[in-house]
Amino acid sequence: MTPQWPAVSGVHAWCSERGGGVSAPPYDTLNLGDHVGDDPDLVAENRRRFAGDLQARPVFLQQVHGSGVVRLTGHTPDGTQADACWTTERGVACTIMVADCLPVLLADAAGSLVAAAHCGWRGLAGDAGAGVLEALWTAIAPAAGDAARVQVWLGPCIGPDAFEVGPEVRTAFTASTAGAAKCFRPHGDGKFLADLPALARLRLAALGITRIHGNDGSRAWCTVANPSRFFSHRRDRVSGRFAAAVWRT
Repeated sequence: MTPQWPAVSGVHAWCSERGGGVSAPPYDTLNLGDHVGDDPDLVAENRRRFAGDLQARPVFLQQVHGSGVVRLTGHTPDGTQADACWTTERGVACTIMVADCLPVLLADAAGSLVAAAHCGWRGLAGDAGAGVLEALWTAIAPAAGDAARVQVWLGPCIGPDAFEVGPEVRTAFTASTAGAAKCFRPHGDGKFLADLPALARLRLAALGITRIHGNDGSRAWCTVANPSRFFSHRRDRVSGRFAAAVWRT
């Protein structure tokens, strides 16, 4: 899918879906993850096809649900450990793989910088209100300029009707994020249903970033609810990965 957000000169974005690749079930077909048990040769072909769609070089990170940030160059190797990345170089795609977590793409107003973040609940919550989005903004703020002019696109993720969590997840957000309580609904036996994209919007807004597009928490964006379009680890347990990417030309 092509992310729908206001055009920024020279900036392009793309989000893969699960079709169009060569992997066999349960990774059918465009699995981009090389760490989920799929045939490495098939994953390599899928990544080649993904790069062809981009006409840029995607850098596939080793994502660990943390808040590490890396600045990408044309020489950054795949497998670099980080959960967020940014670049000012042309033809290098900031790429985030997911199968329920939330991919977040960013671009500055001038189109001179692009960035991406992997937001599972752990990375988004972080420590005392400082998670992956805060770490990414700290890294790019000097170059990105006015936060109010930064454009953001939220990709598909597990939706608020499917993301069951324990009370510790709710506490991780409510203890440090104003308004976070409204992003959780009681769901029996002390559990809650969490709205991951809404939590990301709160954290971005706290940074002054309010031009946010894409995932609004509706069913069409839910990875669990759309098995023909999206991989979902929560739904399938053994699952491929799709990816969202942003780059400059």
